[in-house]
Amino acid sequence: MKAELLFQQRIDYDDGAIVEMVLWRVPRPVLPSTHGLKYSLFYGRPGVREIGYDNERGKGDHRHFQGVETSYQFSTVDRLIADFWSDVRKLRGIE
Repeated sequence: MKAELLFQQRIDYDDGAIVEMVLWRVPRPVLPSTHGLKYSLFYGRPGVREIGYDNERGKGDHRHFQGVETSYQFSTVDRLIADFWSDVRKLRGIE
């Protein structure tokens, strides 16, 4: 089985900010993650990551928020997306 693209979206805001979200189903977990997904959620501007959620090989599930990287406890795709959008709303002054 090869990786299967499940979801991909890009949003360009008038102020230059960008949201890019990509989610793949993978045949084996991206270690040390234990689930069968590979994901990358990004909010920022060209060359500047303000928010990021991903599960890079060797690091597992983690979150970037204004330059600080912390571990992220992945539970479901819905929770992942909700957490990401909550951070985006905070930075955009919507929440």
